[in-house]
Amino acid sequence: MNGKIKLKGHLRAYLQTALLLGIFLAVVNAGIYFLNITAGICVSGFLAVYLIAMTALLCRSKPVILNEFIDFATQYGQVQSRLLRELDLAYVLMDEAGKIIWTNEAFERVIHKDKGWRRPISVVFPAVTKEKLGFEQELEMDITFEEREYNLKLRRISIQEVLDNSQILDNSEGAACLIAGYLYDETDLKRARRELDDQSLAVGMIYIDNYDEALESVEDVRRSLLMALIDRRINKYLFARDCIVRKTEKDKYFVIMRKSAVAALKKSRFDLLEDVKTVNIGNEMAVTVSIGVGLDAPTYAQKCEFARTAIDLALGRGGDQAVVKTPESIIYYGGKSQQIEKSTRVKARVKANALQEIINSKDKVLVMGHRLSDADAFGAAVGVSCIARTLNKKCYIVINDIISSVKPLVELVREKSGYEEDFIINSSDALELADSSTVLVVVDVNKPSITECPELIKSCRTVVVLDHHRQSSEVIENATLSYVEPYASSTCEMVAEVLQYIANGNVKVKSNEADCIYSGVMVDTNNFTAKTGVRTFEAAAFLRRCGADVTRVRKMFRDGATEYKAKAETVRNAEIYRNAYAMGICPADGLESPTEIGAQAANELLGINGIKASFVATEYNGKIYISARSIDEVNVQVIMERLGGGGHMNIAGAQLEDVSPERAVSIIKDTLSRMLEEGAI
Repeated sequence: MNGKIKLKGHLRAYLQTALLLGIFLAVVNAGIYFLNITAGICVSGFLAVYLIAMTALLCRSKPVILNEFIDFATQYGQVQSRLLRELDLAYVLMDEAGKIIWTNEAFERVIHKDKGWRRPISVVFPAVTKEKLGFEQELEMDITFEEREYNLKLRRISIQEVLDNSQILDNSEGAACLIAGYLYDETDLKRARRELDDQSLAVGMIYIDNYDEALESVEDVRRSLLMALIDRRINKYLFARDCIVRKTEKDKYFVIMRKSAVAALKKSRFDLLEDVKTVNIGNEMAVTVSIGVGLDAPTYAQKCEFARTAIDLALGRGGDQAVVKTPESIIYYGGKSQQIEKSTRVKARVKANALQEIINSKDKVLVMGHRLSDADAFGAAVGVSCIARTLNKKCYIVINDIISSVKPLVELVREKSGYEEDFIINSSDALELADSSTVLVVVDVNKPSITECPELIKSCRTVVVLDHHRQSSEVIENATLSYVEPYASSTCEMVAEVLQYIANGNVKVKSNEADCIYSGVMVDTNNFTAKTGVRTFEAAAFLRRCGADVTRVRKMFRDGATEYKAKAETVRNAEIYRNAYAMGICPADGLESPTEIGAQAANELLGINGIKASFVATEYNGKIYISARSIDEVNVQVIMERLGGGGHMNIAGAQLEDVSPERAVSIIKDTLSRMLEEGAI
């Protein structure tokens, strides 16, 4: 110990003062010799005695002084140790491995151990692992112990650093580190925060989706009773959860609730959606509602805006579902039933007049669909070009890659419609044409990320959206005109309706153009067997009057031998999962457009008895394309949304990267299992 510890600082200088004075006296003594030798000899004798005495005194007193300092430090340390042991803040000292060296009384009370308990801290706090103890300077973490919540702050203390900062002691050898831990009990604070958060305001909006249609399906004398029962069902459900409900219109409700009530609604997966459907007094059509909830916004106005956005999303996705919007996420619930087809075409007429005014105000029209445009996207684009031609505007269709199923339609339009050679352009040419005098019409898609050219949307100030897919959280923002109707069978059906109101019904559609539009309806309805309503047949009848030839269209969509065999191979090797879901992998070798064959195979798999939904994975251009189909029992849209895709309740898809087709099928199975356990499907 004596060999390692030395004095330093002011104490060392103080003890060396006598020696320094002796040296100074020796210098003075040398000067005295020049003045008087006898006096110099006397002083020298005195100096010798002084140096001998002081040296002996220092050598003998140094251990005594050190012991005195050690005694003082010990007593001082005992006072500090006592204060630290009695401190209300829980404190622990550990070695580098996490073994407890010292604890104070507060820490011992927390862990219910006696003084001198020397075990690794992970024994009482399993969350404090050896890996976490490898931090550099400081570590802060939340832990739970015996139903109480603590904040643990750990700090690494170097013994060498302590000695280096000492003004008295010095240590020439390195030393290990210790870990000091402070334990803060935050149970009451966090409980108060949770209670405050649970009491925070949330805003909700409830719309009856099919108010007019439901009333029309019941006798006049029972209509008031039907609405009274619906009002009672909604109010009773929400009052039980301490919510305030006010009816703002005949089919709209405004709801004020606590965040804890929203959590309860989430836990029940908004079973109000199914509860309202049970109201039946002879009405042929079940009543469905849409719910939009906004919460966690910094202001009440923003929460209300979140609720409005959420209800718009719910309605845009077909209704019969709840949407909860927060600043970080959008969560969907429900959406298990088909949207009711509207019997009136007033909305189509209004949208047609608005579209006509927009196109008249611009010089040229660009029409763009989704990547790998199919018959519906191209047919709708051709329909928009008919509108532009009628209004004497130049129109261009943006397509980067023309797939095999669309090639016959492109050739048909080029040969018989008198279009110029450059009526189909790519993305780079479209970006050069885009300016303030251009209107961009986006068809058959409302997600900007999967359009042919997402940059084109930003380049055009005026954007029109025509689509029949259910909306997701990613939408084309700031669209001048948005006409999205999920109940429509196809975008071509919507365009066919709009065409009838352009130029007071005097629009001219050539027979080959009518073929293209008709083909989009035929493909998306799987030859009028899926998602087909009265207005679908009305649109088909209009196209037939314009010269559409059903036989000619059917011939264009016949498969080649290779494609037919690939589709048959997919169906033959399909796997039935949980006795209700068909899984297949479409071989892509030798196919020009394997994704189309995969979609057709998915449709074929629905013909198997007992199959609720089918999924076919196809590898194309380094990605896995998933085609999902169902009839009416499963909403495949919400399943594909879990994989980053979307679509319709019965027709949806998704794209996966960096996986094999087999792995994609496994991902679909895992997703189905989770959603079945959650009750999401």
